Amino acid sequence: MLAGRKFAFAMKTQIRSLLAITSLLLLAIPLAHAQAPDTDWRIKLQQELPLLGHRNWIMIVDSAYPLQVSPGVETIETGADLPQVLRVVLGTLDHAIHVTPSIYLDAELSYVTDEAAPGVSVYRQHLKEILHDRPVKPVLHETLLKQVNDVGQNFHILILKTNMTIPYSSVFLQLDCKYWPPAAEQQLRHAMGGASR
Repeated sequence: MLAGRKFAFAMKTQIRSLLAITSLLLLAIPLAHAQAPDTDWRIKLQQELPLLGHRNWIMIVDSAYPLQVSPGVETIETGADLPQVLRVVLGTLDHAIHVTPSIYLDAELSYVTDEAAPGVSVYRQHLKEILHDRPVKPVLHETLLKQVNDVGQNFHILILKTNMTIPYSSVFLQLDCKYWPPAAEQQLRHAMGGASR
């Protein structure tokens, strides 16, 4: 009888322990999902980069950037801050053998004040440090949106959405062939024109 009680007590203790462990594991699942966006966008970038080529775009955008419906446009929520995502993307492109970015910024960014958008001066300084001496082309935001929409009809565009809350802070990277620069293409076209006469 005593042995039976000890056995029942031991079983209840084990069941309670299993329930406690199960509860802890169930609580941990939402935490794992909360961290997922940060790693998912990096994985997606690594998976898609070998497939991307000239005429494709990678965009690192602020949190209010619109969800576009062009067939080639893919938007991913990173849950990360824009400078961090930009550093990772540029570092990844620097190590790619096939593509290099042409960098576009919203022309409006230069005119946004700290009074209207607190932190914009600090962000511009971060951009200057991250982009260092890379050539950058300012273009009006609406012009870039239209261009992205047009390109997205035929070519893939990867949009990495960040938690940035400064307007006109998005960075647009148009990919080009790393091993065949524009000057080589111009020279080729010139030679072809001469040969056909």
